[in-house]
Amino acid sequence: MHNVARVSGRTHQADAASFAAMKVRRVVTGHDETGRSVFASDEDVEPTTVPLFAGWEFLELWGGDTTPVFPDDGREPAHRDYFPKVDGFRFSFSVIPPEGTAAPEDLDMAVAEEEARRALPGMLDVLEPDDPGMHTTDTIDFEVILSGELILELDDGAERLLKAGDTVVQNGTRHRWRNPGSEPCVMAVFMVGAERGA
Repeated sequence: MHNVARVSGRTHQADAASFAAMKVRRVVTGHDETGRSVFASDEDVEPTTVPLFAGWEFLELWGGDTTPVFPDDGREPAHRDYFPKVDGFRFSFSVIPPEGTAAPEDLDMAVAEEEARRALPGMLDVLEPDDPGMHTTDTIDFEVILSGELILELDDGAERLLKAGDTVVQNGTRHRWRNPGSEPCVMAVFMVGAERGA
């Protein structure tokens, strides 16, 4: 499951100094006991990083696993897996490193996989070990590129180059992401769990 890509024979080693970790401020509203609108919280969200996905950052901003109900106190609904099931939803940012970013050569794969399973539950279950990066989820994903560039590749090899401001509506398709640039790409993602048609 090692997410290592090589470009023109070059491999970028991911280390703490490669890219600055992205922090996102999350402001959440709610209601007080009289029904008046209030700011329930205002805080920075730290990214989740794991050695198995060298250079990637996952900022899980909000989610739930049931039909949404306003949380008046501003508490995030309970949810577990990275990808939502039917009736569930997720809001996140992904920071995708340049293609060729590699994990350290001395990475203990068993330890790294276990850490990834704990930090990003369900992520490894959808990735294809024989075709690195390819994955399929039972979700409809609404994505917007905030900065950088990204290639979206589908299972037949068709590709689209996406730049800042471009959007994608992903309807449960088999795909992978590749960053052809020299800087990380930041993508905002909203996912809802969906059922597949007959």
